[in-house]
Amino acid sequence: MESDNNIVIAALYKFAPQPNFADLRAPLLACCEQAGTLGTLLLASEGLNGTIAGSREGIDAVLAHIRCLPGFEDLEHKESFDTENPFLRMKVRLKKEIVTMGVPGTDPTHIVGTYVDPQDWDALISDPDVIVIDTRNDYEVEIGTFKGAIDPDIKTFREFPDWIRARQDIKPETKVAMFCTGGIRCEKSTAFLKEEGVQEVYHLKGGILKYLENVPAQDANGNDNMWEGECFVFDDRVSVGQDLVPGPYDMCHACRHPITDEDKESDLYMAGVSCPKCHDVSSADQKRRYQERQKQMQLAKQRGEQHLGGHTPQSAETRD
Repeated sequence: MESDNNIVIAALYKFAPQPNFADLRAPLLACCEQAGTLGTLLLASEGLNGTIAGSREGIDAVLAHIRCLPGFEDLEHKESFDTENPFLRMKVRLKKEIVTMGVPGTDPTHIVGTYVDPQDWDALISDPDVIVIDTRNDYEVEIGTFKGAIDPDIKTFREFPDWIRARQDIKPETKVAMFCTGGIRCEKSTAFLKEEGVQEVYHLKGGILKYLENVPAQDANGNDNMWEGECFVFDDRVSVGQDLVPGPYDMCHACRHPITDEDKESDLYMAGVSCPKCHDVSSADQKRRYQERQKQMQLAKQRGEQHLGGHTPQSAETRD
């Protein structure tokens, strides 16, 4: 295993019409496997989304392959680094949407909100006339968000359109700023809001990850930036903080929610089986299955093997 943060983690997405997207899967998977990368890439008629991790040479090879495909020539990506690969295997999956909102016809290549550079974001969301909305799911918002942001308290991104439509304070003349982990959900949410008739819609370019990478924790006058807490990520790092340094959270392998050391001290916590967030929700049968899975994972670890039937981390913003 490589060390000294030599594992490159590349998060990427691109909305670009791909009428024959299924034909791209096999060559892309072969390229990833040859390059030795792990992670998940999603292909749909609307484009590509995912996160992969591997060596510098491997990541560069996969990105070069993707950028040779029609529509992906100007693909942008975000990088972070770790000492170990946070993924267990490589998957290229075919989907109806690369991020599932479930509103047919929403097309970020046709209409989208105004991009705001990370360096300008704090000034925008400090404006009292701007409604700031966190478009992420409840378990993500729970561990960190921007000061003053509204939490929709949604379980999946599919719930977001109905939540927006129920808001009485969002009118055509309302200024709305939205953000998400890496930017992809805001491509769709801002396109949706524009199509609903809201005129001034903004979103954080590159998402929270680009903000944490580029905006200092404090400015030259010692004022804190507008971010509070950690940013949930869809791999075994669980969270990252300022400068994309992996955070203090672990993950419950039963419900996949972030958990703290304090959660692990709870009588409701059993590694791989339950935590205070899911103990009263999962059934006795589920707990038995999780316990057997955890046992097999421990046995595999003792043998020096990876147990792929256990918790498999998911790539950035691929869990709806």
